[in-house]
Amino acid sequence: MTTPHHHTQRAHVWTTVSDLHTRLNSPHPPRILDVRWQLGRNDGRERYEAGHIPGALYADLDTQLAAPASPEAGRHPLPSLQALTESIRAWGITPDIPVVVYDTVGGMSAARAWWLLRWAGLTDVTILDGGLDAWTKQGHSLTQGFDTVDPTTITLTGGHMPTITTDDAEHFPEHGILLDARAPHRYSGEEEPIDPRAGHIPGALNTPTAHFIDEAGHLKPAADLTDILTDAGVIDPSHADLDTDGLIASADQPLAVYCGSGVTAAHAIAVLASLGIEAALYPGSWSQWSHDPHRPVATGNHTEP
Repeated sequence: MTTPHHHTQRAHVWTTVSDLHTRLNSPHPPRILDVRWQLGRNDGRERYEAGHIPGALYADLDTQLAAPASPEAGRHPLPSLQALTESIRAWGITPDIPVVVYDTVGGMSAARAWWLLRWAGLTDVTILDGGLDAWTKQGHSLTQGFDTVDPTTITLTGGHMPTITTDDAEHFPEHGILLDARAPHRYSGEEEPIDPRAGHIPGALNTPTAHFIDEAGHLKPAADLTDILTDAGVIDPSHADLDTDGLIASADQPLAVYCGSGVTAAHAIAVLASLGIEAALYPGSWSQWSHDPHRPVATGNHTEP
C-alpha cells in the first residue's frame, strides 16, 4: 500500500475552461496545444483544421511526441531530446510561457504532451479538464485552419520525470507497485487487439485510466479517484486526508505505470500527480514487453492480497 503525505494541488496538473478563457484574454496568455489522437485513427490534424481553440497549435502525437515505432522500443517510444526540443521551439514555447494541452478523449492523449513537456523541464504545463467538448459546451468559439507561430530558441534538458526500463518493470512488483492502465480485458489476456501477446506483466495491478474520467470527459472528484485507487491497492485510505484542493497523498513505495505504448499511462500519471502521488512511466509499455519472447506474461485478474 501507499500512504498519502505530500501535497500537489489538482490545479497544478489540470485547468478549467473558465480559467483558460480568462488567461487567453490576459497580457500573458498560455500556449495551447491540440493533441487530438486516438488509437486506430490518423485524422487528428484534419479534425484540428476543421475546428480548434483559437490560437491552439497542433501537436502530432505519432511524429512529434514519439520516436518511430519498432518491435524493440514499442509503438510510441520517447522522442529524442533533440527532436522534442525542435517541436517545442516550433510551438513557440519558452520557459516563462504557460502551456495548456487538450484533446477530445478526457485528456488521455493530451497527457502524453503534458508528461513530455514536464520531462523536458517545463513546469507550468496543465491539461484542459473536459477538453474541446467542455470548451464548446460553455459557448466558446473555434477557429479553422492550421496555425503557426514564430519559433523560439529554447534549450531543454530531459529526465525531469521518472521512467523505468523493461528490466526495471520485470522486477518492480518485488519492491513497489506496478500499475497497468489498460482496459480490463487487455490486462486479463481475454483480448489483445494490437500487440503480439495477451496478458500483463506479472505482479502488475490493473486500474484502467478511463475509470478516472466521467462520461463528459472530466476528471472525477478526488474522493472518487481515491476510491478507485484504493480498490486497486494503490493507496491506503486510512492515511488519506481530503481538503478543498483534493487528496493530499504520496507514495511510500515506488510506483510505476504502463499501458499499451506509453500514452494512456501518462494520463494515469497525471491523475496520480493531481493527488500528490509521483509515479514513473514505463515508456515501452506492453507493446515493447510483449514483443520480447523472453519476458514472462501473466493472465487473469490479479488482486491485492
